[in-house]
Amino acid sequence: QVQLVESGGGVVQPGGSLRLSCRATGSIFSINSMGWYRQAPGKERELVAVITSGGNTHYADSVKGRFTISRDNAKNTVDLQMNSLKPEDTAVYYCTYGSSEYRWDDYWGPGTQVAVSS
Repeated sequence: QVQLVESGGGVVQPGGSLRLSCRATGSIFSINSMGWYRQAPGKERELVAVITSGGNTHYADSVKGRFTISRDNAKNTVDLQMNSLKPEDTAVYYCTYGSSEYRWDDYWGPGTQVAVSS
C-alpha cells in the first residue's frame, strides 16, 4: 500500500503561481511513476503531468510551458510548479503513484483545491 498526501493548494489571481507538493509513504518501488491529475467542477478528471523515477516527463497540452513537474526520489516527493495560472486551471488536484514507468495511477491522494480567480 502507498499513501499520498498533497499540500500547497489555495487561491491565486490569474497570472499568478502556486506550487503543489506530494509525499508518498508505504511500499514504494524503486522504479515508479508519480503524477498529477485534476478535476474541475462538472468536468471529467484529466491527467496534468507525469514523471517517472528516471526523470521522464509528460504534460497535458493545456499546461505545457506553464507547469513543471519535478521529484525527489530520495524523499519520495513530487512537486508541480504552476505558473501563469488561468481561471480554467481551477480544479481539485490529485497526486498519484504507480508501480512502474508505465503506470502512474495505482494510488491517489485525497486532493488539494486550486482556485484561480480575481
